Amino acid sequence: MATHTNFDAAELDKFQALASRWWDPESDFWPLHAINPRRLEWIDGLASLAGKQTLDVGCGGGILAESMAHRGADVLGIDLADKGLKVAALHAAKSKASVTYRHIAAEELVREMPGAFDVVTCMEMLEHVPDPAQVVAACSKLLKPGGWAFFSTINRSPLSWMVAVFGAERVLKVLPRGTHDYAKFIKPAELKEMASTSGLVLREEKGLRYNPITRTFGLGTWMGVNYLLAMRKD
Repeated sequence: MATHTNFDAAELDKFQALASRWWDPESDFWPLHAINPRRLEWIDGLASLAGKQTLDVGCGGGILAESMAHRGADVLGIDLADKGLKVAALHAAKSKASVTYRHIAAEELVREMPGAFDVVTCMEMLEHVPDPAQVVAACSKLLKPGGWAFFSTINRSPLSWMVAVFGAERVLKVLPRGTHDYAKFIKPAELKEMASTSGLVLREEKGLRYNPITRTFGLGTWMGVNYLLAMRKD
């Protein structure tokens, strides 16, 4: 049972309720299925996943974790929503993916496995916790020297509220209403500062763009709403 306090019970309840839908590409999680090939190519292109000890923090139902395993990584996925982890484990067994799942927080895993991983990913998770800097610090401590950390989250700006909250949740309805709390969005400069304080050095940054007509995603240079940062540990 988790003993730390860096989680929001209401946020966990949301994802617990949706657990059975993780692997349905037409469910509430369809954006993650659509985004995943883009972010996987980006991560693999920088970190060369094959043979790497890889940790996915806030893995949910295992969409990214499993796809990294299929690229040859040895993956551990962790989350505090145990129902999603059960779904992830069942799907990994069916697809014969080399993934292990644990119900544990990154901050707790540091006590067991400091410096154990070549790659740590933390995607679409930081905007759901009370103290994202604590998670970033834990990700850094879990990395080997020279290891890669990948983060993705949502920029805090009036435009991101229009796009990610009003647009995505209320107009286009590509996300369930209440998925995001604007106050928890993180500006790129803030996340870079958290990472730098934790001994991580920025290597690459990307913005995520969405085409509502084709319902497709792509990576680019504009970081006004969703963005991704690639870091390396000194």
